[in-house]
Amino acid sequence: MTLHLPDAHGTLRAYEPRTEPLALTPGAPFTSRTVFSAAHVVADPYADTTPDSPAAVDWDATLAFRRHLWAHGLGVAEAMDTAQRGMGLDWAGAAELIRRSAAEAKAAGGRIACGVGTDQLTGGPVTPAEVRAAYEEQLAVVEESGAQAILMASRALAATAKGPEDYLEVYGHLLRQAAEPVILHWLGPMFDPALEGYWGSSGLDAATDTFLDVIAAHPDKVDGIKVSLLDAQREIDLRRRLPKGVRCYTGDDFHYPELIAGDEQGFSHALLGIFDPLGPLAAEAVRVLDTGDTDGFRALLDPTVELSRHLFQAPTRFYKTGVVFLAWLAGHQSHFTMVGGLQSARSLPHLARAYELADRLGLFPDPKLAEDRMRNLLHLYGVTP
Repeated sequence: MTLHLPDAHGTLRAYEPRTEPLALTPGAPFTSRTVFSAAHVVADPYADTTPDSPAAVDWDATLAFRRHLWAHGLGVAEAMDTAQRGMGLDWAGAAELIRRSAAEAKAAGGRIACGVGTDQLTGGPVTPAEVRAAYEEQLAVVEESGAQAILMASRALAATAKGPEDYLEVYGHLLRQAAEPVILHWLGPMFDPALEGYWGSSGLDAATDTFLDVIAAHPDKVDGIKVSLLDAQREIDLRRRLPKGVRCYTGDDFHYPELIAGDEQGFSHALLGIFDPLGPLAAEAVRVLDTGDTDGFRALLDPTVELSRHLFQAPTRFYKTGVVFLAWLAGHQSHFTMVGGLQSARSLPHLARAYELADRLGLFPDPKLAEDRMRNLLHLYGVTP
């Protein structure tokens, strides 16, 4: 049956949903790339909360989604930006998420890496020593859970640091005490405006030099870097300057197929928010790449970029709304509710376009369920045939 989807100009246009999904089933473990999906959290829709309340999480649905990702061979990057860290999920909620997901990973035999930040610092100006202590507290929780640590960019450090030397001191301190090699995460201000000028400079060339200085001082403690700057050439240039053995995990949700495919001088692994809704399709593409078939990999993954660019369009930090919306349409959760009320962060035309692009890709395991849920949402907004 035809759906009438609103566009950005307020015009309704007819769309014929597809009737069959892609046939995607779990397969062999990946051999050529290490791939993480940054996974979202599922809110408890029955909790009596407000946007300022601590997050109320549906733990059963949240962990079930992680099992879905592991079943397809993807690693889970836990308690990251996609899980609404700093946008509805506070440190207490993140710590519980880390402990629960790490235990679930052990039971499922899945790979997991967890975000280490400083988001328990919410009371105003802090000192570098307090930033270090906050990082140390979170690093201890992640290491005690048995998960790999991802040292995330810190809003508190960005606000406190006076120059590159402060970043070198804080990160050096943390890397010296890390029990196992960590992933360093450089999240650009398009994802979080509070991270403008990270690594001590608003100029990306100078910031890159400081970032590389941190790695060069402790290469044995850095498994890899995750770069989320939405600048493909900068990522390529950066990965070519990494010490031997340090991986680059792309976080570029605009250019991931070409960065993962790589060139004659190397390639990127992946740690991506878009691999939350693309999980099974992304896994199938990487298995094709494992055979050496780069063209086949690109043929599967290139058509997904339009959807990713739509979800991650400015203001990029609200991409999480589209991710959760697609999880609802796909049947991974029973509702379209988010912690902090962020289901309201994108417009109906934006969501309608996300549905159309995902449906065309065959991402919904049950296209009829997705169509019915989309129809109900349209009706709720007053759209009638």
